[in-house]
Amino acid sequence: MDHLKQKMKPTVKVLLLVSCLTVFLVFMSGYLKDTPLSLDVGSGSPCQQCLSDDQWFAARFNKSVEPFLSAEHTLPKDAFNWWKYLQNEKRSYDVYSETVRNLFQVFPATPNVQKPSPNHCRTCAVVGNSGNLKGSCYGPLINSHNIILRMNTGRTTGYEADVGHRTTHRIMYPESGMDLDDDTHLVLFPFKIQDLEWVTKALTTGFFGTSYMPVRHKIKANKDLVMVINPAFMKYVHETWLEKRGGYPSTGFMSLIMALHICDEVHVFGFGADKDGNWNHYWEELRNKKLKTGLHPGTHEYETILRLARHLKIKFYMGS
Repeated sequence: MDHLKQKMKPTVKVLLLVSCLTVFLVFMSGYLKDTPLSLDVGSGSPCQQCLSDDQWFAARFNKSVEPFLSAEHTLPKDAFNWWKYLQNEKRSYDVYSETVRNLFQVFPATPNVQKPSPNHCRTCAVVGNSGNLKGSCYGPLINSHNIILRMNTGRTTGYEADVGHRTTHRIMYPESGMDLDDDTHLVLFPFKIQDLEWVTKALTTGFFGTSYMPVRHKIKANKDLVMVINPAFMKYVHETWLEKRGGYPSTGFMSLIMALHICDEVHVFGFGADKDGNWNHYWEELRNKKLKTGLHPGTHEYETILRLARHLKIKFYMGS
């Protein structure tokens, strides 16, 4: 009997993949009949144009805000003063500036961002970690995008049918650090000076320090593909998009707004709470039944995502 069960397991996996592929083909046949929802990226782009007179979006989207740090960038002191209170940073602006200079001795002076082109539409899949991805069969659709952003420790192995297997950008902070493939961008969301020190040392000599939870001593990643989110961008998302609600934006929401700045079409998967209002992950059972959305303004974030979809700025997939 055990031998029979072992034989059945691959068959079940094949049936699941065939089922998901069938759902995907049916979905795409209907999807391609409609014009995809996309960002308004200006004339000359092959992407579909959205409403150019959208006052709600125009009041929030500020293209001049740089999402990433670069060697030429100087962080305004008001942005530093906002940022340092996120995790009670005690060190000074001068220490921050010196740390950033050291960072760009190791990593590229300018971020590796694909530039807009009249002949190419940059399509992004922003893949959150919500439990609503289970049974969604979105995997093939997610894999079809040019840029695929995943957050923190979001898993793919064993979940390919629902979440896909490709990752071009992995967004993390030290407490969620992990090894990456050589062709995957490491996108660091720093919440304190130590986070900037961590990414430099974790990819070179090794990091020795403590945080509110264990931090990896070393990780594997391509140093040429490291990108660091600008603290001023984090402040912009908190103040402009979330109207200063909550402690600070979630990693997922900041990733979504980042995608609006670097992509022509933004497709969003894996966002939303469970039926009890808790954020949960598709790869594990939620233990804290009173979690809700933690320090983050989860309800407002979700309402903003729905509004972006209604305003045709993103395509939002709600899951199963």
